[in-house]
Amino acid sequence: MIEINADRRGSGTPLVLLHGIGHRWQAWEPVLDLLAEHHDVIAIDMPGFGLSPAMPDTYAHDLPGSTAMLRDVFAQLGIARPHVAGNSLGGLLAIEAAAQGLVASATALSPAGFWNPRDRARAFRILRGIRAGALAPAAARAALTGNSRLRAIGLSTLYAHPERIDRASALGDMDALRASTAFAPTLRAGRSVIWEGTQPTVPVTVAWGERDRILPLRQAARAAALLPGAQHVTLPGCGHVPMIDSPRLVAAAILATCARAQVQETEEPQRVAG
Repeated sequence: MIEINADRRGSGTPLVLLHGIGHRWQAWEPVLDLLAEHHDVIAIDMPGFGLSPAMPDTYAHDLPGSTAMLRDVFAQLGIARPHVAGNSLGGLLAIEAAAQGLVASATALSPAGFWNPRDRARAFRILRGIRAGALAPAAARAALTGNSRLRAIGLSTLYAHPERIDRASALGDMDALRASTAFAPTLRAGRSVIWEGTQPTVPVTVAWGERDRILPLRQAARAAALLPGAQHVTLPGCGHVPMIDSPRLVAAAILATCARAQVQETEEPQRVAG
C-alpha cells in the first residue's frame, strides 16, 4: 500500500495533478478551483515529496518504477483511467502514463525527458543549486525568503513572475525540498532518461513556457518530433512552473485536453456501431 498526501476537491471525471521534482501539491494551488469547476481534482504529493512518505522499496525511482507507482496510486484512489496533468517530472510521468494506456488524457507542462545530454546536465546543475539553497542554514533561508527582492531573484529560475510567491509559500516549498527523500534518487535515475516511448492513443497536450529557464523552449521541438500526434502549444510569459505565471492559461490547456478525450470517448462507440 502506498501512502499519499493529497488535496481533493470538485466533482466529475477524475483529474490527477503531478508536480515536478522537489515540489509538492501546492504548486497547483493557483489552478485548483478553476479545474474543480469541471472535474474531481486530486493534486498529490508524490512519494518522497511534500508530506507523502518515502517511495516503498517495491518501486524504483526510475521511469518504469514511477509509472508502476502511479498505476497503483490510481487503484488505491479508486479511479480508473483518470485525466492527468503534470509539470516537469510530473509531465514526463503524464506522457508515459498516456503511452501505457493508464489515463484518459495527458497534459504535460514543460515535461522532462525531451532534452539532449548537454541540456539535461544544465538542468541538473540548476536543480542541485536549488536543493543546496533549501539545505542552507535556517538563518540563510529566513534571510532569502524574508526579503521580497532576494526571494524573487532566488525563484526566478522557476517562475517568470516570482514576485507572486509570498514568504510563507517560499518557506514551505524550501522545507519540503529540504526534507525530500526522493529528490536525490530521482535525479540519479534521470541521468539515463530520454523519452522515446510508445505513441499515446489518447489526447495529449504538451505546453511549454516560453520563458522556461530550466528546460528551455527549444526542447519543445524534440517533443513535437517524438509526439507527432499530440497538440503542442507555447505558454507566453510563463516560466518552468507556469501555474503561478498564468493560472487561467494553464487551466484552459488542461480542460481543453480533457474535453478532447471526452469527445473521443463519445465518438468511438459511434464508429464501432457504424
